[in-house]
Amino acid sequence: MAKDRYNPEATEPAEPIRFTDKRRFDPETGEPRQPAEGEATVEDREAAAADPSADPLAEAERILADAPDESHEAPHAHEEPAGEDRDHEPALEGAPEVLEDPELREVPLGEAIGGGETEPAERIQAAEQALEDSGYDREAELEDGLRRVQAEYVNYRRRVERDRSVEKERVKGQLISDLMPVLDDIAAARQAGDLEEGPFAHIAGRLEQILTHQGLTPVGEVGEEFDPNEHEAIMQQPHQEVEADRIAIVVRAGYRFNDRLLRAAQVIVSAGPE
Repeated sequence: MAKDRYNPEATEPAEPIRFTDKRRFDPETGEPRQPAEGEATVEDREAAAADPSADPLAEAERILADAPDESHEAPHAHEEPAGEDRDHEPALEGAPEVLEDPELREVPLGEAIGGGETEPAERIQAAEQALEDSGYDREAELEDGLRRVQAEYVNYRRRVERDRSVEKERVKGQLISDLMPVLDDIAAARQAGDLEEGPFAHIAGRLEQILTHQGLTPVGEVGEEFDPNEHEAIMQQPHQEVEADRIAIVVRAGYRFNDRLLRAAQVIVSAGPE
């Protein structure tokens, strides 16, 4: 049919193409159009929309909605008679099976922790007895720990006292080192004969006495054997009264504080008689 419509050689005339203009107003004049014969008006379409019965599809949906639901009546036919044991009902497919264990029951908290038969004091006593049976001596362990703490404390006190004594000696040695120039002046004045009598001689003697009491000792005397660890030899020359390798003259005295040498003595060493 479609081929005949567009085939110019067809013997039968082609079916004309028809168009239906549904515009309510004439596009040329702008006036409302009158519906053609057999065509539904706008009022007819609005009335059909308002009346569901006029629409066949709406009428079919209404009939299906009013039909009785047979699914609500089915359970009455499958009800079991009263008195039957419901334990024999078949389990749901895929549901886990629940087993009841007579040993699984609720117990008090105290019974669950301690067994419900023994008291805490009895359990403690049993634990102590087990420790004693295993050879564990709590008192011996405490005594050993106490002796260890006492020994550590004694060692600590000894270290503190030793450090304190060392610091004390260091401070004293520093003070005496600062007084050495004063002692050199006193020795030079005495050698010149200026401290034979008078108040200054008494003050100098008193100062030397205090320093000696604190542990200061002079180093280097005439006739003493030369010691390179304590004496600093300036020169060596012959001497008629002093033997060789002994101190002939003390140029500057040295000092030792307790066991520590503060300053070596500067001396002239004798080479012996000519």
